[in-house]
Amino acid sequence: MVSSNVPPAEWAPHAAVWIGFPSHPELWQEDLDQARDEVAAFARAVHAGGRGEAVILVAADEEAAAAARDAAPFAEVVVEPFGDIWLRDTGAIVDGDGRANDFGFNGWGGKYDLPGDDDVGARLARRRGLSIRAHDWVLEGGAIDGDGTGRLVTTEQCLLNPNRNPSLTKEAVERRLRDDLGFASVLWLGDGLLNDHTDGHVDNLARFVGEGRVAIPVAADNDPNWRIYQDAADRARRAGLEVVAIPSPGRVLRDEEIVPASYMNFYIGNAAVVVPLYGAENDAAAVSAIQAIFPTREVVGLRADAILTGGGSFHCISQQVPA
Repeated sequence: MVSSNVPPAEWAPHAAVWIGFPSHPELWQEDLDQARDEVAAFARAVHAGGRGEAVILVAADEEAAAAARDAAPFAEVVVEPFGDIWLRDTGAIVDGDGRANDFGFNGWGGKYDLPGDDDVGARLARRRGLSIRAHDWVLEGGAIDGDGTGRLVTTEQCLLNPNRNPSLTKEAVERRLRDDLGFASVLWLGDGLLNDHTDGHVDNLARFVGEGRVAIPVAADNDPNWRIYQDAADRARRAGLEVVAIPSPGRVLRDEEIVPASYMNFYIGNAAVVVPLYGAENDAAAVSAIQAIFPTREVVGLRADAILTGGGSFHCISQQVPA
């Protein structure tokens, strides 16, 4: 029997989605305007002309809120101070009982300590009138993915990293995932993508796309992550899961540095699945592969170049509120 507090799978109906809107020029610099355009396009695709869920754009100040209203007049815009837009990690995780689970946040292991990020999730939940359960350990939403039945996938690199919860063993983490979010079965993958400052968030590597079905990239010829993908697929199959192959974007460079570009950072909305694109050879093939998984939704591929300069993509900047 599935615990009632298990968060619904992402493909279950959503009442709304919180999306972070780029707000701090000092963080985004010359990429600010393009990042705002990419976020607005993502929000528009999720809204899907009213067929999708309600979109709540979260701005950190009034200037950003005015820009958000101009760019996305269909969306509700709220002002809540935050450090940056990665609401998948700083937002609360709403479970099957409709409660907002608010976990500790320490700037991805102390890398980016920005004011407002530690409590923006609770503030947004309070705005919606959700009851809040506070938990005394660090957990980011992008570090886990579930299929709604109590199965969970994560990475050892992130959840067992001493920069998150140094006193917790693997067994203790599993116990907390069960007690706090109802997850009864944990698939531990190894490392996440190369140069991922989140220390290997699973939403760049492996995503549930159905009960017992997990999508994992297959490396392009020049992909530096090929061993990581292969290991993840092997572990998933050994755990009895069906593995669905998605082409990878290959080696993506920004300023001559390898960046953790991934089609896995898609967002599954009520009407649309939105896939980040990078101008890579496999962009169209990835959209086609994901469309085959979600035949009743429109799969939309959108460029996410500027958002990627900040370290993530569409899934990273969003956190759904289940219906």
